[in-house]
Amino acid sequence: MKCYYCDHELVRALSLVFVCLLLSLLSIKKVDASHQVYPEYQTLPAVKVKQLEHRTGYHFQPQKHWINDPNGPMYYNGIYHLFYQHNPYGAVWGNIVWGHSVSMDLINWKALKPAIKPTKPYDKHGCWSGSATILPGNKPVILYTGVVDENQTQVQNYVLPANISDPYLEEWIKPDDNPLVVAEPGVNRTAFRDPTTAWMGRDGHWRILIGSRRKHTGIAYLYKSKDFIKWVKAKHPLHSKDRTGNWECPDFFPVAREGKKGLDNSMIEEQNVKFVLKVSLDTTRYDYYTVGKYFPEIDRYIPDNTSVDGWKGLRYDCGNFYASKSFFDASKNRRILWGWSNESDTKMDDVEKGWAGIQTIPRRIWLHPNGKQLLAWPIEEVESLRGHKVQLRNENMKKGDVVEIKGITAAQADVEVVFSFPSLDKAERLHPSLDHLDAHELCSRKGSSVHGGLGPFGLLTLASGKLDEYTPVFVRVFKAKNKHKILLCSDASSSSLKKGLYKPSFAGFLDVDLAKKKLSLRSLIDHSVVESFGAGGEVCITSRVYPALAVSDNAHLYAFNNGSETVAIETLDAWSMKGPKLMN
Repeated sequence: MKCYYCDHELVRALSLVFVCLLLSLLSIKKVDASHQVYPEYQTLPAVKVKQLEHRTGYHFQPQKHWINDPNGPMYYNGIYHLFYQHNPYGAVWGNIVWGHSVSMDLINWKALKPAIKPTKPYDKHGCWSGSATILPGNKPVILYTGVVDENQTQVQNYVLPANISDPYLEEWIKPDDNPLVVAEPGVNRTAFRDPTTAWMGRDGHWRILIGSRRKHTGIAYLYKSKDFIKWVKAKHPLHSKDRTGNWECPDFFPVAREGKKGLDNSMIEEQNVKFVLKVSLDTTRYDYYTVGKYFPEIDRYIPDNTSVDGWKGLRYDCGNFYASKSFFDASKNRRILWGWSNESDTKMDDVEKGWAGIQTIPRRIWLHPNGKQLLAWPIEEVESLRGHKVQLRNENMKKGDVVEIKGITAAQADVEVVFSFPSLDKAERLHPSLDHLDAHELCSRKGSSVHGGLGPFGLLTLASGKLDEYTPVFVRVFKAKNKHKILLCSDASSSSLKKGLYKPSFAGFLDVDLAKKKLSLRSLIDHSVVESFGAGGEVCITSRVYPALAVSDNAHLYAFNNGSETVAIETLDAWSMKGPKLMN
């Protein structure tokens, strides 16, 4: 998924100047402000909300209260396990435990009791994120970060299933030899967290990464172990980069150079593979990744020259998406990506509605044929929720045309569309003063209502009947120097008449061949979230929106064209989406 640097959010929206200022201060900052703390709200019980119009219908979220990072996803003995950071007592961050749910298909879930709770001196102030590893003999183990004290001193712990024959693995025990990893002198003990899934090298040693920072340099520390109990920090980090701030939730895995087949971490030293290192940047609150080479003989990772570390680099998702975690699904030989999508309304709104946070639809990820980036697509199982279907074929849209897609539940839908156009001649020339802009800012200046040449055209999701509210997902094609620049945008600026919401313009640039004069788009719409996938998953954008009018049966879906070039809806298939069933 290709996405270039955007002005980002810290709390709500940070200007580039403020981000840079924060980075310059990282070297003197004693404790990372990873989460906003609202002690007065942390234990407020969920209220009985009169209307649940913004609660999602088919995305994963607990029945109530706060959720953030996905943790330790794994496929084990025919069952998928998802753990997640969860506050069982309130709708804001705090009192964090590892929530636990299981599924047979990644769609229909059964909620279990929390798997890990703060009960020991080494995690009494928090059980933070981590990963699962399947050890030889088919034995799962979880590594997680424990917070020792109020100063946020962080250590790495492990838990084991109490009963390996329990299909749901409901009980987990904390062995007495915890913690396994404590920050050595010179390591920032308040920025030392989120161990990865382990992999074993040819030398028989296990390896994990732990995210951290040294002053303003982001670091993925490498630790090695013969027995999974005694861990030793390697002489050098696997990778690091200055001026990127704290690295949270690192993820490191191999990808096949060809095809969609996923690879287990045990394949990390195989030939004909490339490697992905993902980090979540604490400063910007977005995920970034690079594609590169891993040199096992020296345990170093080097990004390709087409990948850039930090916030000018690649992103899984150009929108509201953070703290992601991937895992290898052995049942279908694929790599699955989970990501947390936090709320964009206020904390008081969260308290009133009694819940906050969702997980995006799990996505299959694989290497783009160009070898430079990943592609992502919703897992095929989500299609089992498709209900009533409507379709359009060869519908021309002239400038200013708006076509309503009738016959489906527009607030809870899945839409796949292919747009075509006869010529690129009317693509507007991008003024040199705008050519340097990142996708986000270009989208905010050239929005869906700003008439152009080839575009803007796309979908108006979660729209009210008179278009007082709508969230457009659209494409706009520019002429820039000797090539075309293709913008995909999901713009929340007109999404709601409510005040006090964070309503950003999220965007990325598509790098596709326009010789066929076609562009594809898929959007998963679910009451307060719109997940969009451009050009088969080359750019993904998740937006969180809270319409006041376009809710439930009052939501509409439209296709539109505000460019002077006529655009055809070559094919459009849209489905009403059902909700998942609770697993017995």
